[in-house]
Amino acid sequence: MDDEEKANIDRIFKRFDTNEDSKISASELGVALQTLGCVTEEEVKSMMSEIDTDGDGYISYAEYIDFATANRGLMKDLAKIF
Repeated sequence: MDDEEKANIDRIFKRFDTNEDSKISASELGVALQTLGCVTEEEVKSMMSEIDTDGDGYISYAEYIDFATANRGLMKDLAKIF
């Protein structure tokens, strides 16, 4: 991962983590995804269960990085929006 890609990933995380507690809640994820279009509560729950690998109800920075690394194309697209 180069410096620009890392900066974009960090910027997107901060955009999603609106209360700046270093984790993304389902609510924060839902609000952020609303900017991409209509998202259902079920879609948010599905994404949370995929990304929140430890099941604590939050996406930690480490979980986010794992997801971002595995989905680089998606992250590049999100960097254009966020």
